[in-house]
Amino acid sequence: MRRRIGILTSGGDCPGLNAAIRGVARAAYEMFDAEIVGIHDGYRGLIEGDYSEMTRSQFSGILTLGGTILGTSRTPFRNMRVIGDDNVDKVAMMKKTYKGLQLDCLITLGGNGTHKTANLLAQEGLNVIGLPKTIDNDLYGTDFTFGFHTANDIATDVIDRIHSTAASHGRCMCIEIMGNKAGWLTLYSGVAGGADVILIPEIPYDIDKVAEVVKRRAESNKGFTIIAVAEGAMDKDESKLKKKEREARRAAGFSSSAYLAKQLQEKVGVEARSVVPGHIQRGGTPSAYDRVLSTEFGVHAAELIRDGVFGVTVALKGNEITHNPLSEVAGVAKLVPPDHQMITTARDIGISFGD
Repeated sequence: MRRRIGILTSGGDCPGLNAAIRGVARAAYEMFDAEIVGIHDGYRGLIEGDYSEMTRSQFSGILTLGGTILGTSRTPFRNMRVIGDDNVDKVAMMKKTYKGLQLDCLITLGGNGTHKTANLLAQEGLNVIGLPKTIDNDLYGTDFTFGFHTANDIATDVIDRIHSTAASHGRCMCIEIMGNKAGWLTLYSGVAGGADVILIPEIPYDIDKVAEVVKRRAESNKGFTIIAVAEGAMDKDESKLKKKEREARRAAGFSSSAYLAKQLQEKVGVEARSVVPGHIQRGGTPSAYDRVLSTEFGVHAAELIRDGVFGVTVALKGNEITHNPLSEVAGVAKLVPPDHQMITTARDIGISFGD
């Protein structure tokens, strides 16, 4: 039986997208008579009818390739049902493209926003399967998303490299790790990189507590401090601000690491520097772990298509590749619990969270 499968990648790129696309395609070709349609640049392509029929050869040689061969873009979920100045009904157009292409299923690779739109399309009657990608690892219902482990390796490498220059100059280095709402990447890379302080959005910090750590280390024979700070980390005063007030503050140039370095320099008198690796964390070739996980996710998606199971997103639970209903996970952020085992582990080896 022939099955036509549409695939799109939406939101921020990350390592493992191409490996997942390859996993879906190769497994589909093995299991049934498959035709693959690549939707360009995420939901924009689905709205505008921008796509291409793909051949088997296009899925060769992409396992190790970073980014996405399909292109990606951000189309905020909050705007999906809003008809703007262009007078385009985005939901209606996505349904029109899906039906015009005679798709049997749409595979959406993305994070929280992507999954909310995927769930919307499923509610509109389309056959949709999600694949969970994000370096933030903040998708509910799965232990890990693909892209996270590679970003963790990169962020850890950044922290490793900062150690030598921090020690040489006796500096306090505030390394800003991606993660605006969830601190998973900062937590894992901070522990792996031997940070002295880890600051994440889920635990607002007391600047005086952080200053105590920096002062103590400055007075010791080590004389330097490594702080892994999430881009969404905030002190206790900032945590009391409204969302728009915090956004305005950040827009004025007060990134979490720059703000922290300024505070510590004033309070302790140490030389404090801000380091922002930025999009380096989401670029380049996927790690071996993410290549395997992406492939497993892609294969499971093909199995779901074969079995006629739709309206779900693939997940890793323990050692099992499984799936969850989109309606149960879409829009539900997985944040770091204050009592998470990794938090306890970090505290037990003397890492401060500034609380």
